[in-house]
Amino acid sequence: MKNRLYEVNQKLIKVALGEEKADIVIQNGTFVNVITGELNEKVDVAISSGRIAYVGNADHTIGKGTTTIDATGKYIAPGLMDGHMHVESTMLTVTQFARIALTKGTTSIFMDPHEIANVFGVEGVRLMHEEGQQLPLHVFTTFPSCVPATEGLEDAGATLSVADIEDGLTWDNVVGLGEVMNFPGVVNRDSKMIGEVNATMKAGKTVTGHFPDGSDQMLQAYLAAGVNSDHETVTREQGLEKLRLGMYLMIREGSAWQDVKEVIKIITEDKVNTDQILLVTDDVYPQTLVEKGHMNHVVQRAIAEGVDPVTAIKLATINVARYFKMAEDFGSVSPGKVADVLILDDLKNMEPSTVIVSGEIVSRNQQLVTEIPNFDYPPHIKQSVHVKRKVEEADFAVQAKQNHDVATANVIKVIENSARTELVTFELPVTESGEVTVDLNQDVIKLACIDRHHQSGDISVGFAHGFELKSGAVASTVAHDSHNLLVMGAKEADMVVAANALIELGGGMVVVDGGEVIAEVPMPIAGLMSDAPAETVVEQVRDLVKGWEKLGCSIHAPFMTFSLIALPVIPSIRISNRGLVDVTNFQLIDVIQSV
Repeated sequence: MKNRLYEVNQKLIKVALGEEKADIVIQNGTFVNVITGELNEKVDVAISSGRIAYVGNADHTIGKGTTTIDATGKYIAPGLMDGHMHVESTMLTVTQFARIALTKGTTSIFMDPHEIANVFGVEGVRLMHEEGQQLPLHVFTTFPSCVPATEGLEDAGATLSVADIEDGLTWDNVVGLGEVMNFPGVVNRDSKMIGEVNATMKAGKTVTGHFPDGSDQMLQAYLAAGVNSDHETVTREQGLEKLRLGMYLMIREGSAWQDVKEVIKIITEDKVNTDQILLVTDDVYPQTLVEKGHMNHVVQRAIAEGVDPVTAIKLATINVARYFKMAEDFGSVSPGKVADVLILDDLKNMEPSTVIVSGEIVSRNQQLVTEIPNFDYPPHIKQSVHVKRKVEEADFAVQAKQNHDVATANVIKVIENSARTELVTFELPVTESGEVTVDLNQDVIKLACIDRHHQSGDISVGFAHGFELKSGAVASTVAHDSHNLLVMGAKEADMVVAANALIELGGGMVVVDGGEVIAEVPMPIAGLMSDAPAETVVEQVRDLVKGWEKLGCSIHAPFMTFSLIALPVIPSIRISNRGLVDVTNFQLIDVIQSV
C-alpha cells in the first residue's frame, strides 16, 4: 500500500485546513455515501498523497498545481472491490487482468490463487502475489487452504502444509486464508484443516469459506471453527440460513455461475440487513470481462434485480473492506482513506468515466492512461504438462463387467450455469469385445482424466451427459482444482488427437473435429493462464466457443462447466485421475455397476 496514513496524516491535515493544496479535486458531483446510504449532491472530493483529504466544498484546497475534474451531473463513488476471485479463471495473468479490470472500475481484488498452487505450490502463489504487488490495482491475496482440494481422491501437482500457510500469512498484503473447500475436514477436526484455520485466526486475519451443501449441524460446526463466509450459496433459503447464523454471505455472479438473480431476493424481498452481504465474481472468463465488465457488471446485475444502487455499491465496497478488516483504509470515500474513486455517468450502467487508484488517474473513458509493467514467469512455469507418454485410443476403453449387450453406467450429468453435477445412470451399448461405448442418442459421451503432474500414467475413464456433443472432442488442462488433463468426446480417435495436441501445446484448451484441431487457447503459464494480451485471448476464446458449437454443444460457457467436472468438493459426482468420485460420500465408485 502506497503512503500509509501515519506517514501522510500531517499533510492531509494541512490540505483539509487549506494550508496546503490538493493534488486532485473532483468538483460538484453527486456523492455516493456507502456509510449512510445517501446520495449527497454538489460535493467535492480533495485528494492528496494518495488519500482523501476533504469531502465537501473543497474550494480552499485548490491551488495552481491542483488537477480539477468537473463531475457535474455525475456520481462520485468508491472503487469497486472483488472479495473473492481466482485470477487464473480469466485465463489471463494478473497484469493482463488488471489492464481490463481497472477500466471497469475495479480497484481492489482479493484473489485466491489456489489454481496455480495446485500445480506449483508455494512458488506459484508467490509468483502471482508478487506480480500483483507491482500493479496499480490493489491485489490482496488469501493464501490457498486446500492443496489438494481433497485427500486420497486425486493427485495435484503440489501440496501445501500448515507451515506453508503460516509462512504465507506473514507476506505483505496476504490478508487471510483462501476458501476452505474441505469443509468435511474442518467439521471432522482434521489436524491439517484445523491447523490452517487456527494459524489464520492467530495471525488476526480472515478465514474465507466454501460451503455448498450440508446439514444444519455441519454448517454451524463449520462456523464455530472460525470459517465465516461462503460464496457457494445458490438459493434464497440457503442465503437466509447462513446470514441468520452470522455468516458473511458472498453472492456470486461469474461467467457460468450466476447466483445474483435468486440469492439477491434476501435483500429485495426479505429486506434483511445488508451489512454482511458481499458481491463477488469467483470465476470470470475473458469475454465476460471485456464485453460485460467485472465488479461493475455484478453491481449492475444487483441493481437490475431491484437493489437500491447505493446499497448495491455498498456490497462491493465498504462491506468487502470490513470483512477483511481493512475499512480503516478502503471501501469508502472518506477523509483519510486511500483515494480509490470512480466517477460514474449513471448508477445503472456502472461504466466509470474516470478511475482513480491511490490518488492517481488510471483510466479515462474506459481507456487505461497509466503504464503497467510487464512480469515474466520463469521458463519452468511454462513447462507444466508432464505425462508418462502420449495417449492411445486403447487408453479410453471401458470394459463391461458382464457379457451382455448393455451395461449400466454411473454417469456425470452437468447442469448449465451451475457448478453442481448429478449422478445419473444410463444403459449403454457393449461391443462384441466387451467395451462399453458412447451413446450419442442419449447424449452420453466419453470422459477421461489424465495425470499431468507426476508422469504416473494414471488415466481414469468415465462418461458425461449434458454437453450435447455430436462429434469430435475437447481437452483442457484447466481442470479444477488439481488441474490434470481432461479430455472428452464423441469419438475416441478425436479424444486421442485432442489430448496429444494439448500435451504438445504445453497446456490450455483445444477443440478437435474429424482428427483436426479447429480451435485452441494456449495457456503455457502452469497450463492455466495465457501469456498473450487480453484482446488476443478473447479472440481465441471466441473461436473456442464456436468450436464447441460446431461439435453440437449449445450450453452457456461449456468450457467452464467442463473445467469443473474434476472438482471433488462440490456435489455430487466428479472424475479425477484416480477415478469416479462420489462427492456426497467422499469416495471412489465404479463407472460400471455390477449386475
